[in-house]
Amino acid sequence: MTSALTPAARPAPPWAARRAGDDYGTPAAPDWRETDWSPYVKSVDIDGRRVNYCDYGSARDGARPVVLVHGLAACWQCWLEQIPRLAAEGRRVIAVDLPGFGASEMPREDISIEGYGRAVESLCDELDLGQVVVVGHSMGGFVAAEFAIQYPERVERLVLQAAAGISTNHLRRSPLMAGARIVAGLGTRAAASSRFVAPRPRLRWLVLQTVMRHPGRVPADLVYELVAHTGREGFLPALDGIVSYDFRERLSQIRCPTLVVWGCEDMLVPRQDADEYERVIPDARKVMFEDTGHSPMMERPQTFNDCLVQFLSDEREEQPSETSLEEAKRAGGEEPLGAGASA
Repeated sequence: MTSALTPAARPAPPWAARRAGDDYGTPAAPDWRETDWSPYVKSVDIDGRRVNYCDYGSARDGARPVVLVHGLAACWQCWLEQIPRLAAEGRRVIAVDLPGFGASEMPREDISIEGYGRAVESLCDELDLGQVVVVGHSMGGFVAAEFAIQYPERVERLVLQAAAGISTNHLRRSPLMAGARIVAGLGTRAAASSRFVAPRPRLRWLVLQTVMRHPGRVPADLVYELVAHTGREGFLPALDGIVSYDFRERLSQIRCPTLVVWGCEDMLVPRQDADEYERVIPDARKVMFEDTGHSPMMERPQTFNDCLVQFLSDEREEQPSETSLEEAKRAGGEEPLGAGASA
């Protein structure tokens, strides 16, 4: 485990994006741009507050619904590259705006990781989803893992992508790192709130280099969808919730099959955290993506989707094979874009 004072990774210079591989920033199929999303965006009352979500696709052949949980300062639109593919695979997909983010109202109670876990359970209950697959990114991975601990009978499978919850607990104990990461987060939030950033590759690199390895390669319209929904009032309370909650001793209680997905050059959550999640969760497997930052699902969407679909296709089996994951991560180009799936 790296020291809490050691940066997770260093930024990539803009010129390095040319070597990122054919699948970096390439839109996934089906293309989310071909859908009018307004009929699928809905809201529900949870504990007296409006919670916004996207409900897309229909289940086929008994496939479990997939619940997608975004990270800090994000919104349901961060999953635009995944939703059509999952629906095409015969899944009902629910992408939620956590309370205090996107179009959801602030919760009645103080924001906390435990509270977010209860909010996801309430949403599943309101929508009568039954057993679900939960996919979480960054803070959303923290929430997804907590949800799996709180409600083990609800979660059939779990996917943790660059999940907070391991080294983030060191932040209060390390004022230097805490200050550095908080300032970086606030700066990204403030700058990304300007829609001026989205269409300009150099500005995308400057503002989003901590979130993506090569922001200039990510399509402007996808960046715009993310930028347009940032700056919500849940940011600071949620950040406090992340650094003040420690669930590491309870991770071994997760009993469902778990896929841990990480970018090797993640600047926000170090890659060593992926090792720890894989070590502590009894039925966990890990896939690492080379030359990829904190957001594999937006940076390499087609390759990420192939890995995700392969993992979900084995619901009635034990685990995806090493060969299957290797084939999935190589999809979209000849270069080995994701480093091997470690056993």
